[in-house]
Amino acid sequence: MAHAAVQRDTDLSGVHALAAGEALSGELAQRLARLADKVSNLYGPTETTVYSTAIELSDADLAAPPIGRPILNTRLYVLDAGGSAVPTGCPGELYIAGAGVAKGYLHRPELTAERFLPDPFDRDGGRMYRTGDVVRWNDDGQIEYLGRLDHQVKLRGFRIELGEIEAALLAQPEVREAVVLARPSSAGPRLVAWVSLQPGASIEPPALRARLATLLPEHMLPSALVPLPALPLNPVGKVDRRALPEPDTADEAAHVPPLGDTEQALAALWCEVIGVPHVGRHDHFFELGGHSLLAVRLVAELRHRLGLEVPLRTVFDHPTLAGQAAALPAPSTAGTAERLGALLAELEDSLEDTLE
Repeated sequence: MAHAAVQRDTDLSGVHALAAGEALSGELAQRLARLADKVSNLYGPTETTVYSTAIELSDADLAAPPIGRPILNTRLYVLDAGGSAVPTGCPGELYIAGAGVAKGYLHRPELTAERFLPDPFDRDGGRMYRTGDVVRWNDDGQIEYLGRLDHQVKLRGFRIELGEIEAALLAQPEVREAVVLARPSSAGPRLVAWVSLQPGASIEPPALRARLATLLPEHMLPSALVPLPALPLNPVGKVDRRALPEPDTADEAAHVPPLGDTEQALAALWCEVIGVPHVGRHDHFFELGGHSLLAVRLVAELRHRLGLEVPLRTVFDHPTLAGQAAALPAPSTAGTAERLGALLAELEDSLEDTLE
């Protein structure tokens, strides 16, 4: 009902708007706040008698609405994989206990045993419901919803909450919608983000990624950011993840071939390390699928193949091919020049084999 009213920009003066059922976006919260006197965000699965948390949103909450505190006779636990409570600000799975927790699923004892668990914090032997939702406590004692546990991925040894990356994207004033997935690539799984922008807003993917780098660790930064006019939706209005386009890693129109022996040799190493067919001088190491472990491998190959001692920081500070080539130390021996020529010859032989 709230969605329909907002879409028509109906005057809701005198109305207290209650948002529930789906995660409340900052955009929808702000539109509701312009139309209604009050806006509250409610959260709760059916298994806990519908609602378990509530918050009346203040102006400061509208950009990224939390789901609030527990309602009367309800207890919330944010736990890690081992069942221990996590500190404020750290993501964990939400468990709900209290009077609203249902007895279980009718005629489904196995699923009941999986989701309805003994409450280890209740001396009276109560039970708690495992929601599968990833949340965190904020500094104000409110719960922030981050996403579903089944949207959690493990990349290069790191367990990553995709919802946390989406939240960081949605916190940017230009971004209207965002979804993040792990997609396969020749260099292994990589994070890809699809975003749509607010009407009239503009921001280039490199600038958006640079902003994310101030909020998230390197292993959580998407290697590709795909701008779309709007995210594709399925018939029930949810994001259709299967309809999201693959990121274009080989834009022929924008491809500028490497210039000079150094750029060509470095491009050959990029192709080998990242696993891409070709690299242009303006291409970005991390947007092509590179990551911290591949950066370490690149530095090792530069030392082994070209005899160059390159600090790892150089790959991060100069992520484009042209910038990285310019930042490489100048060859100090004839041997380095010979190795450079040998690597270029190796690249030419590899290309000939591919064409045959």
